[in-house]
Amino acid sequence: MSDDTSVSKLAINTVQTSFLTLLALTAFAANSVLCRLALQVRGDAVVIDAASFTVVRLSAGILALFLILYLRDRSQPAIADHLPVQRSTSNGSWFGALSLFLYAAGFSYAYVSLETGTGALILFAVVQITMITFSIYSGNKLHYTQWLGVALAFIGFVYLMLPGVSAPSIEGLVLMTISGIAWAGYTLAGKKTQDPLRDTSYNFLRTMPLIIVLAVYNTESFHISSQGLMLAIGSGALTSGVGYTIWYIVLRSLETIQAAVLQLLVPVIAAIGGVVLVDELLTGRLLIASLMILGGIFLVIVGKTLLTRWQSSNL
Repeated sequence: MSDDTSVSKLAINTVQTSFLTLLALTAFAANSVLCRLALQVRGDAVVIDAASFTVVRLSAGILALFLILYLRDRSQPAIADHLPVQRSTSNGSWFGALSLFLYAAGFSYAYVSLETGTGALILFAVVQITMITFSIYSGNKLHYTQWLGVALAFIGFVYLMLPGVSAPSIEGLVLMTISGIAWAGYTLAGKKTQDPLRDTSYNFLRTMPLIIVLAVYNTESFHISSQGLMLAIGSGALTSGVGYTIWYIVLRSLETIQAAVLQLLVPVIAAIGGVVLVDELLTGRLLIASLMILGGIFLVIVGKTLLTRWQSSNL
């Protein structure tokens, strides 16, 4: 294979990974919006209570993912009878399922008592700390350009979220911390996936016993409006089910530290979506924070490589 062909394939793979990463992060941002809309109070009652939202969200994810999995497997060429095809036997994991459930439930219950900015700040701070700690513990020493990138991106994130931050309740703080640790665990579990769609589908399916327990335990407190039901279904089937599958696809091409810091783009995407779709004001704060986060991500991903090339060219 020629060098030109190798470079061309690398460029194509980079573009594909970048596009899918942006798609997954956009799904996360949309998911946050759906969750906040669903859990808000209208009049004297919530649109949907936290337990019902979690139950419907995960159940919708199960149904949607297995429908997609069925259609995918059915559409594959029927050559198994003629050639020794290696079919995937990956069925997710109980660790992934528990992490998924704790994230979803903790997220829903935490936002009952947390403001949007406060919840996002706690969640993403915990995700960053957990994943970076795991990366270091696994023997991956961070280059100083990566540390600088993480610091720059996180400072930009805090600067963006600061106006919406208020003192959190102890309950909300604990629940969102659990949610952040669980999401970091779910992300790390996806690093080993060989079949992202199948693993995501079975991770959702394995949450079923926990879904049943949550439903039974909260039977008397259920409150579901038609709007809340649709928001929960949309969150579970699309922005969670499909979004998490795409995330598992790109995780195979990302380092742990890259996957951690890239998620700081989620509130930026949500804010830009508000500007484009809801005619919200494009503020200087958003522009500055976005540049800081993007600059930090750039340093984390390619800073070390560029520095090495620069040093080599000056020897």
